[in-house]
This record gives sequence, C-alpha cells and structure tokens, in this order.
Amino acid sequence: MLANPVKQKVVSGGVSIGTMMFEFNTTGIARIAANAGADFAVYDMEHTGWDIETIRMLIATTPKPTLVPIVRIPTTQYHFVSRVLDMGAMGVMAPMVETADEARLLVQSAKYPPIGRRGAAFGIAHDEYGTESIPDVVRSANSESLIIAQIETAKGLKNLEEIASVAEIDVLWIGLYDMASSLGLPGQMDHPQVQSAVDRVLAACRSHNKVPAVLVTSVEEGRAQLRRGFRLVAFGGDVWIYQTALKQGLAAVRSDLTPPPSSTKETDF
Repeated sequence: MLANPVKQKVVSGGVSIGTMMFEFNTTGIARIAANAGADFAVYDMEHTGWDIETIRMLIATTPKPTLVPIVRIPTTQYHFVSRVLDMGAMGVMAPMVETADEARLLVQSAKYPPIGRRGAAFGIAHDEYGTESIPDVVRSANSESLIIAQIETAKGLKNLEEIASVAEIDVLWIGLYDMASSLGLPGQMDHPQVQSAVDRVLAACRSHNKVPAVLVTSVEEGRAQLRRGFRLVAFGGDVWIYQTALKQGLAAVRSDLTPPPSSTKETDF
C-alpha cells in the first residue's frame, strides 16, 4: 500500500484539511479537489446512495497519495469495510459508532492478521496491482490505513471512553448534526449540550492519543475548530461548495445590473 501522508501527518501531531464528496461522482472530481489543495476526500456512502461500483470509480480516479481517498461506509459491517479497502481506499470512516464492540469490529474488519481478520487478496487495486512481498504489503496496509470512528449519538457519547480506548482506532470524528439531533436539539449545534459533547470528544482524544476530526461549513468555523484543537478537518462537501459559490457569484453579477428606466406613457383623456 502507498504511504498515507494524511495519517502520517495527523498521528504525529499535525493538521490535515480536506473535503467531502456527496454528489459529483465524476472521473474529474478528485483531481479538481487535489488541484485545489485538499489533502483528502471522504467519499460518502451513508447519505448518497452511491453503490460500490461508483466508489470503485472514484477511488480509481483519485490521484493517490496527493489526495488520500477515504470512504464513509453506510454501517459498520465487515463486507463494507473490507471491500472499500480492497478497492484502494486509504481510510475508512464508520458512522454512528456507539460501543467499543462496534469499534473493535471496525478494526477487525480493516486489519490483516494478526491484528484483525481482513481477508487476503493481493495483486489487486489496494496494492496497486503490484507483485511485492505479501508480508510487506500486509505490514504496510495495517500501518497506513486510517481508521475513523464517528461519535454522533447520545449512546456513542455515553460509551465514549470505551470506544476511545480501542487500539488501532486512529480518529474520533464528531458528527455535529447527528449529535444535536440525538440529544433532542436538531439544528442547534451551538447549544451548550452539543458543545459539551464536543469538549468531551476532544478530551477523550487527548487522553487516548486519538486524532479529533470534524466537518466544517465555513472558513470561520474551520479556523475556530482548528484553534479548538481539531486536527483532521473536512471543509464542506461538493454540493454545498458549488451551491454557495454559484449563489454568491450570481448575486455579485446581478448586483451590477442597471434597472431599466421606468416607462412614462402619456394617456389622452
């Protein structure tokens, strides 16, 4: 497996900033993101309806390792974890991890023995169709794969310390929107209860040597979360970035339009 610069950076105390993909499943989207300066792209299977063939195409057209492809699977099950890694994903994100057992299942599904139970297939996409020594490939894959558990429910928050203590989980990613909804506060990400949950995730990351991660939707929010201590940050998603830029651009162009003169037509009585 290729060296994973995002994992190497964040586990050594650095910061990595990327983006998420929800809508534009094209052969160029990854190169566009890479040329824009993103470190990673999270291809989402939880909310998009993208099937495994779509994910395969997106990973195959990602300029690795300039842009590190990460896949958010729909749920923590072996066949989702192992398949996206076999297709060449360099990281896997599991949504709504609520127990240490689920975190351990994620690790077991992602790692080759003796750490986990990932099935063996070599000379395929994940090792660039190479012919390298299998022991070397196994060691590289186990070392370089980035494993992300999302903490985004009240139950996950209750079991946070146990989840954070699971070895080989690299990142705890707080899902602010789901966390707010789970706490009975939909859309209220600034509510003190939600912000307390954020503080707890950050504290657990410090205690258990995990990397804290979050999605942000604006430059101001991104700067604030970096100051707060997050070290893996996704700046928006393709559909929202496009919509925001288009809306702002259209408004700016329209602002220069000169209203037509009012019509003054004389009427005979």
